[in-house]
Amino acid sequence: QVQLVESGGGLVQAGGSLRLSCAASGTVLNSDIMGWWRQPPGKQRELVALIRNGEHTNYLDAVKGRFTISRDNAKNTVYLQMNSLKPEDSAVYYCYILLLTSPYWGQGTQVTVST
Repeated sequence: QVQLVESGGGLVQAGGSLRLSCAASGTVLNSDIMGWWRQPPGKQRELVALIRNGEHTNYLDAVKGRFTISRDNAKNTVYLQMNSLKPEDSAVYYCYILLLTSPYWGQGTQVTVST
């Protein structure tokens, strides 16, 4: 079993930055895929960013060039650095890890970007 604990959400003005953190406890391998999803109000959850083997990354087109995902393998922690935030980035952000074929989710952290 794995537990994911997120932190770093909050309220920020448009153009500002936030960094989300997610610490994984339990048996986690460096090769496990970790990432971030988000769910805006009234919309479906969407994939924001993934990181594999600690270096290979994928991003939602809407955040490319603004968000950066990274991982500290020694701490089993994944980060999402969010710059140039826009109101449309407002959502609950969920940390995610895929262990073989089993997905695990964090409890979610609210990000609100004001105009």
